Amino acid sequence: MSLLVVGLSHRSAPVSVLERAALSTDTQIKLLQDTVAAEPATEAAVLATCNRIELYADVDKFHAGVAELSTLLAQHSGVGLDEFTPYLYVHYEDRAVHHLFSVACGLDSMVVGEGQILGQIKDSLARAQELHTAGRLMNDLFQQALRVGKRAHSETGIDRAGQSLVSFGLEQLAAGVDVETWARGKRALVIGAGSMSSLAAATLARAGVGEIVIANRTYDRAERLAQILTEQGGTGETGVTARAVPMDAVPGELARAGVVVSCTGATGLVLTADSVATAVEGRVPAQVGPQTPGTGSGRTASGAGTRSAHEDTPLPPTSVGTEEGCPLDLSAVQGGGFSVLGEAAVAGMDAAELEQHAAWVDNATVDRRERRRTPDADAELITALAATVRVSGRIPERRRPEPVAGVPRPEPVLALLDLAMPRDIDAAAHRLTGVRLVDIESLAEASAGAPMAADVDQVRRIVSDEVAAFGAAQRAAHITPTVVALRTMAADVVASEIARLDGRLPGLDDKERGEITQTVRRVVDKLLHAPTVRVKQLAAEPGGAGYADALRTLFDLDPETVAAVSRADDETDGSKKDAENRGRA
Repeated sequence: MSLLVVGLSHRSAPVSVLERAALSTDTQIKLLQDTVAAEPATEAAVLATCNRIELYADVDKFHAGVAELSTLLAQHSGVGLDEFTPYLYVHYEDRAVHHLFSVACGLDSMVVGEGQILGQIKDSLARAQELHTAGRLMNDLFQQALRVGKRAHSETGIDRAGQSLVSFGLEQLAAGVDVETWARGKRALVIGAGSMSSLAAATLARAGVGEIVIANRTYDRAERLAQILTEQGGTGETGVTARAVPMDAVPGELARAGVVVSCTGATGLVLTADSVATAVEGRVPAQVGPQTPGTGSGRTASGAGTRSAHEDTPLPPTSVGTEEGCPLDLSAVQGGGFSVLGEAAVAGMDAAELEQHAAWVDNATVDRRERRRTPDADAELITALAATVRVSGRIPERRRPEPVAGVPRPEPVLALLDLAMPRDIDAAAHRLTGVRLVDIESLAEASAGAPMAADVDQVRRIVSDEVAAFGAAQRAAHITPTVVALRTMAADVVASEIARLDGRLPGLDDKERGEITQTVRRVVDKLLHAPTVRVKQLAAEPGGAGYADALRTLFDLDPETVAAVSRADDETDGSKKDAENRGRA
């Protein structure tokens, strides 16, 4: 086994890079085909989700494999190799197996323990099987990963360590309120009808939303999902009603929705900030608030084109202290007041003036006329001031800051959950009054410090045990063709010797010939039994790959015979697994 995985994920790359590197289904197919066509790889599979892109391959050379797989990933993602490389990770053989098993258990997910990854692994295997890029290794590896993931979820409480990305995203939107309480009665718009969107729709239905509208570029898929949700509601499972709409109906539905989940395969934005602003226009109470992103016309975030009465009231100043008693001449500062970074406030001052001002801010009194400053002392004070600037990013203001009078933001009337990669919803929408946006990037930040359940340790032990078992099985399987070839050679020797015996003793009857044949076969089987059993045991141990070579050398086995046995096993094994997968589907 020479398993190699090259990839990047939310743990290794920023969201901006993951967005640009996202692979469409057609691109994944081309990547698989090009990988197996490359010299180092004999089989391959791609695992592409909203927060990871990984290419698995069986390679005969490590360094050539890493170079080829990295280049292929960069070419098909459209991101330059120089920019791509710093974010890549590489795992080989047992470490690659450990990585995939950890991924399958949800240990490497953005939200620890989420179970949706199992469906994505199954889809990856099915695609590789359809394209005939999955051989024995990929089939064994991904099938075992699915079993390990299911075992982790059934034997431990890993589900309690974190929810699916959808559930976690809804929790972030609810902002501390119980999701069911927050969602009850809301009208939901789900954009997309793929696996993630279907999961989002089902989660919203269970949470108690009043209606779900499904929009998708392929209307039939949206209609099918809406029908499933409606049937579940009719049975009393959720009580939700659902309907499908074409994509051009999204602006109208957006204006009536309370929560939106978007996860499509679009390469551009599905919802712009302007379209979101239009959707909440008239739904947010008029007040002072941030402007619509990209405009400077005084239009409020609610989308109103005219100023409200509240907008005539100026915002409170950032510093409302008094100048009385200040030892500096504030009127001498160009433009009056302060500059944002404070350069104008200190232009031309010497160190003594700065100290006098600092003392005034602290309600102290310092008369610089009573003290004589030396150049060394001035330099020391200026150095300290420079250190403060490096830490705080600005020079202290000349007035004593007082609490800023905050402008309250109204409760959001539209909650947006963007689970797409690249993003479906303009990130600028989060600045709109009345809008709350949660996307992949904010989910990553929110989950970074989340406590991990104690069950995670148990899952890690399961993964370690399963990796060891998988490695032993693969090493044992590696020597099996050699053992089979050895027994085939022994059977040929027995048959040849029995044929010679017939020539030398033509008078033997069938009973006598049968007894002799059985005796010779038993002798050969007993001689081979202990060595073949022992060599399988040794081969299953770490470092046991060399025993197959030793067996071939000792018995002078024909390499082509061993290869033929291996090919026959691969074909039989692959056909069985394809049939099993079709049956499960």
